[in-house]
Amino acid sequence: MSEQLKIKLSIADRVYPLHISPAQEEGLRKATKKIEEMIKQFEQNYAVRDKQDVLAMCALQFAAQVEQKSLNKESDNVEVEEKLEALNQLLHEHLI
Repeated sequence: MSEQLKIKLSIADRVYPLHISPAQEEGLRKATKKIEEMIKQFEQNYAVRDKQDVLAMCALQFAAQVEQKSLNKESDNVEVEEKLEALNQLLHEHLI
């Protein structure tokens, strides 16, 4: 069993103690930094009532980014499949 790290992450003025694997630390710290930067942006650019509103907008933005990447990947996969089928057809025509 791998050794667990005890870390504390601060998000929206709250501290979250976590037990994580060492491999997760860098990603979690980077994600925390991005969230904090996004919170700062929303607070500076919009009239925000409370942290929950800001956190909801952060969650929406991150979820939208994930969904967009997924849609782009699906589109790329379709394009690659079409190109491979065209190449396969060309090879088949030249081999016959």
